[in-house]
Amino acid sequence: MNLHDLSLHARAGQVEELNLISLEGGIYLLEVRMEGQSHPLADKHGETLHLRSVEHARELLHDLPDVPFNLVHAVVHDEMCGMQDGTQDTVRVPIPIHSAW
Repeated sequence: MNLHDLSLHARAGQVEELNLISLEGGIYLLEVRMEGQSHPLADKHGETLHLRSVEHARELLHDLPDVPFNLVHAVVHDEMCGMQDGTQDTVRVPIPIHSAW
């Protein structure tokens, strides 16, 4: 899904939530949830769009209507302690899609 498609779906009320997924190395990916399915946000070449920060995501999404927006990342403590396979937890923190500044 590209930004134009995301905008159309968001304005039509079809977007359940947006998840900004934090990955190791300071990379963020945006996941669009619609009808219980996940759709990564892609760039104009169809490649998964890599974002730099929460503010970068907000700049990109500034024209969208308010939709639930979450910052999602792995629990670092679990990674350091070496949990069993399949038990990796994630933290989902609701954040405002539009900056208060």
